[in-house]
Amino acid sequence: MIIVGVDGSRTGLEAAGWAAAEAALRQVPLTVAHAVPKWICEEGAVRYAEVARWLRDGADTVLTAACDRARRVWPQVRLESVLLPGDPRSALVKASEAAELLVVGSRGIGGVRGLLVGSVAYGVAAHARTNVVLIHEAPAAPRGEIVIGTDGSPGACHALDVAFAEAELRGSRLRAVQAWAWPHLGGFEPASRESEQDTLRALKVSLAGHRDRHPGVDVVAEVVHGHPVEVLREAAADADLLVVGSRGHGQLAGMLIGSISQALLHHAPCPLAVVRGRAA
Repeated sequence: MIIVGVDGSRTGLEAAGWAAAEAALRQVPLTVAHAVPKWICEEGAVRYAEVARWLRDGADTVLTAACDRARRVWPQVRLESVLLPGDPRSALVKASEAAELLVVGSRGIGGVRGLLVGSVAYGVAAHARTNVVLIHEAPAAPRGEIVIGTDGSPGACHALDVAFAEAELRGSRLRAVQAWAWPHLGGFEPASRESEQDTLRALKVSLAGHRDRHPGVDVVAEVVHGHPVEVLREAAADADLLVVGSRGHGQLAGMLIGSISQALLHHAPCPLAVVRGRAA
């Protein structure tokens, strides 16, 4: 099952459409979910009955619009809609325990002006019990390429599993990109040619087992000089999906989402998949 969280925003509708296509590819049902305050779902709460009825009507309108968008993208999708009682972040995180994927728009109705990612999107990316896809704006038509950002960490290895599976489902090329540069006080200086080749060889080795399990996937391996965020933004400019692990090398203990993944929540140029660790 795939869950898409919607709130009536434009990116929420984009997320519903993207999730419908993904559910069709995976041949799984799609659940369209909208979170509302708990009290409007309580039976027998009569003190604010008219307000509760008005809010439920509004919630039904949000769900109907999102379901209509999903069906326009893929009319045969197996679809249901649900109201989730509670704060949107905690409600979607709880719902994600039963899902293989959670999809949300990057910004909702309540987004603060100037913020590129809403609090709900950030909250579910950090805490969800399954992989999360954030939709800024989905490509109008398939472009035939998925980009995976990798660094050789265990989390990146698991993200490769997901990226290969997605590429196989879509019949897309997979572009595995690793940023490589030495940090210094003024930014990043280029790595040596020798270290670049060593990194490329290690990247190709890390891809070998995945290639064996997905022999039909066309894979390109690249090592690119520069900061990982900028490298991946440029690499994914014409991609259908950018895949990253939730945490990579060098992350501080206790962080729920790594700094590179966190930055890409704001700046990814295409739908962004944040892959949870195996133990999450």
